Amino acid sequence: MPEEQSQTIMAVDELQAIIQRCQILEEIDFKGEDFNLFQVAGQKCLEDGYAAQLLEIIQNEKNKVIIKNMGWNLISPLVRCIFMYKQEDDKREHCLKILDQLAQLCNPKELFLGLLEQIEQTSGEQVCQTVMLLLQPLQTVLLKLQNKKAYSVGLSLAMIMNQLTPLPVPYTKQQIQEDKLGLCQCCNAVVHFAKPFVNEVVKNMEESSEYNDMELKEELLKFCMKSLKYPLLTAQLEQLEGIEEHPLRHFATEIIDILWNVRELIPLLFLHRKGKSPHWENQEFADIEQKNSADSLACLSYLMFVQHFGIDCFPMVFSPSYLLQCNMMHVEVLLKRTEESMLSKGLDLFESSLLRMEDNSLLHKYLEFRDFIDVPQDLVKVMTLCPIEHLRKKSLNILQLFIDKFDAEGKYTLFRCLLKTSNHAGVEGYIIKNIKDQIHLALTKSCGNTWFTGHHLVSLLDLVLLLPEGAETDLLQNSDRIMASLNLLRYLVIKDCESDNQTGVWTALPKIEQNFLKPLHVGLNMSKAHYEAEIKNKKENRRETHSSNTVCSLTVSGEKMPAMTTEMQLQVLHSALFTFDLIESVLARVEELIEVKIKAVMDENS
Repeated sequence: MPEEQSQTIMAVDELQAIIQRCQILEEIDFKGEDFNLFQVAGQKCLEDGYAAQLLEIIQNEKNKVIIKNMGWNLISPLVRCIFMYKQEDDKREHCLKILDQLAQLCNPKELFLGLLEQIEQTSGEQVCQTVMLLLQPLQTVLLKLQNKKAYSVGLSLAMIMNQLTPLPVPYTKQQIQEDKLGLCQCCNAVVHFAKPFVNEVVKNMEESSEYNDMELKEELLKFCMKSLKYPLLTAQLEQLEGIEEHPLRHFATEIIDILWNVRELIPLLFLHRKGKSPHWENQEFADIEQKNSADSLACLSYLMFVQHFGIDCFPMVFSPSYLLQCNMMHVEVLLKRTEESMLSKGLDLFESSLLRMEDNSLLHKYLEFRDFIDVPQDLVKVMTLCPIEHLRKKSLNILQLFIDKFDAEGKYTLFRCLLKTSNHAGVEGYIIKNIKDQIHLALTKSCGNTWFTGHHLVSLLDLVLLLPEGAETDLLQNSDRIMASLNLLRYLVIKDCESDNQTGVWTALPKIEQNFLKPLHVGLNMSKAHYEAEIKNKKENRRETHSSNTVCSLTVSGEKMPAMTTEMQLQVLHSALFTFDLIESVLARVEELIEVKIKAVMDENS
């Protein structure tokens, strides 16, 4: 007989010998040494491929008490062996049957701890495989537990989610289809694992209107909140062409179903401000808990109002403006993030909330809520700082949508706020163009709009028709704002006669000349002289070096440009001069129009 086979048979014989010795003992007489010998011999049988013999020993009715007390020790070597064998291998099938038998026969408390320990120790690519392998035996054990059941279910779900959280969430269509680490499949398996406990809560709530055992319900709620933050907040949840059953959309549906079944879906959507937060002695823990909760609730609102998961359960009694108000805090949470998946969710949630409303229907009083001031400022940051072009464009469209929904006083207040806070010439130019459009509406429609005419408009023009730093203002950096301001002034001069003076512009003209037109003239002269001198220097240097390919640096509008050849620098400088010429031509036209209008009035009066 070969030596290796002899050693293996010895391992089986050794296990049989240990079991025969333990069969005559009472449970209380089992010693630590017996447990160790059983584990070593059982592990040896598994590792040497004698799982079939081990299965027979475990299934033997005479060994029931021994397996009940000692069997949980085999979990770790059993899992290793299952992953070692190929899918179609008979030995793997025997190992799976052993795992099933242990779930049925072992002491539930001991096996529960053994299974959790195995999940905790797994890492990397084996996390999802290990979790999916152990979910069924873990569920079987939990259903047997009498004491601390809710705590044990919560501990299991928390441990599983903590192990899954470090894994990257599949985002692209290809990643979702491949599901390389098995995360999508695993998430849906975990929801299936939780269903008996959800059913238990539902049954207890149906049987008693005063259902007081909240522990299990709270543990399930914690699981749903964690699932909303990960993987759902990070996931791509749009319906993708070519994927019939999107696994993460399915997972989202299941989480919403659990919340509905345990009667927490609507309270979470609307009563979160009144909700209880756990008390933490450590403020850092309290802040983390609050942030995690805010992320989860933002994701829940996105699922409901953008993807319409659970929308059939939603009571259709709330006004669009109230829904917008409720969602603004969630939009703010999402727009403060930098990840594409979260930013896009925030923009989608904001857009869908606004599209429910009629134009001009949002009352100005909503701007008294902090979120209604903070969110457009966050939107401006996305417009100006986000490196992802399609999100920048979308945020601009949503800002316009937001403006359109307010009544006249709301638009007026919002414009003032954005002009003071945006700190971006392009955004300021965009707001000034909107102001011009509102003035046009006020002048052409008999709607009694007093916010964009008369003294209110004059007050707003004080913010628009001025140079932030007088003649020292960087005209190139502020060119968008300056051009929009000049175009607005030109419109006002053309549209509003001095005799009517509906806009008040003619009354404010001396102030406009002092704060805007004169400093602009001085600034243009200074800027043009500076850039013309720079061009002259560059040309002289080019002649001296006899080359246009020398690489050097250039500072334009206070910012150091990338290294460029002399020829490239000259192009940049000429472009700046062209901008100044454009501003100067519009300025000249405005002053000409003012002069013509004043002269016409003087001629009439003479």
